[in-house]
Amino acid sequence: MIEKTDTLLHKGLRKKLVETLRKKGISSEAVLQAIEIVPRHFFVPFGIENMAYLDQALPIDEGQTISQPYTVAFQTQLLDVQRGMKVLEIGTGSGYQAAILCQMGAKVFSVERIYKLHKNAQYILNTLGYKCQLFLGDGYAGKEAYAPYHRIIVTCAAADIPENLLKQLAPNGKMVIPVGIQTQEMLLITKNDENQIEVSKHGYFSFVPFVKGS
Repeated sequence: MIEKTDTLLHKGLRKKLVETLRKKGISSEAVLQAIEIVPRHFFVPFGIENMAYLDQALPIDEGQTISQPYTVAFQTQLLDVQRGMKVLEIGTGSGYQAAILCQMGAKVFSVERIYKLHKNAQYILNTLGYKCQLFLGDGYAGKEAYAPYHRIIVTCAAADIPENLLKQLAPNGKMVIPVGIQTQEMLLITKNDENQIEVSKHGYFSFVPFVKGS
């Protein structure tokens, strides 16, 4: 059971984190407000909670990581999420990115391939009152049953752009995905109302690999 609490100290540390992200160029008030509200220390393992509000990635179970707050903020800002949108997340991981999207008013559908991470994220998100729909499965397949999605966010490194995800993106939808092997280039993929695709590039990042299967 989670025994963590959200104290005034934690709230103060989140305010400092938000100011750090502003200085690094994050300008979306909706994104910054969500980061200030969501208790990131709930999503990191016991023993390293004191590092939760540093702007760095941290290890979680199964050799995976919770992304650096700047990376979460950057991807979310690029995604341009509006309240009420259906968002598909590939790579639930700790559940932190899903919580940020929920806090912004999105209807979140998230796929994770590792059972332990899936169950842990489910428990934390439920504890915090975030109503996400979480699925254990192959992220390359997306989640066709609930498609199309206004937005798709991939939080692991893809070797290429999965065709299934493009098909599940709604017309006028956007997908943010890091693509590459050693380091990844952040791509923003926009589908117009005639299902034509445009791709723009937004710098280099480092993610854990996007692995097929579950």
